[in-house]
Amino acid sequence: MDMDEALEAEGTASTAMDEGAYLRDRLDDQLNWYDRKSGLCQRNYKRMRAVEIACAALIPFMVGPLFDRSDISAIVAGGLGVTVSILAGLMTLYNFQEDWIKYRTTAESLKHEKFLYLTKTGPYGGEDPFPLLVQRVESLVSKENTEWAGNMATEKKERKQS
Repeated sequence: MDMDEALEAEGTASTAMDEGAYLRDRLDDQLNWYDRKSGLCQRNYKRMRAVEIACAALIPFMVGPLFDRSDISAIVAGGLGVTVSILAGLMTLYNFQEDWIKYRTTAESLKHEKFLYLTKTGPYGGEDPFPLLVQRVESLVSKENTEWAGNMATEKKERKQS
């Protein structure tokens, strides 16, 4: 008995996902994931950038004529400079801004496809638009995953060369 026959015998043979299940379990799930990740990346980027800007702005103030050039002001100014460097490095390492934009773009594209489908407009105006929705949604998600894998491979190659 092969695997398909065994599954059918148990009554657990896989069935095609219906429209409602796909919209809920795949499309909405992916849309929510990209929306959450976009928001998280946006918050991380803006927070780190705000701290970086504030620290960079305070450095000239700490070494300017208002301070008595004590060791403390020099240490604070140095600490602020180190903080700016660390934040700049972390933002480059984690790509918060790029991921924020990429995830937001994917989320909005998924939302666009969903609304076109639900209103039966655009490419979904014909007969049996569900397979087209699946194809287009999976293409968007696959494209994002492929880009992510390519970025990871590039980063790995760059680490090896350093």
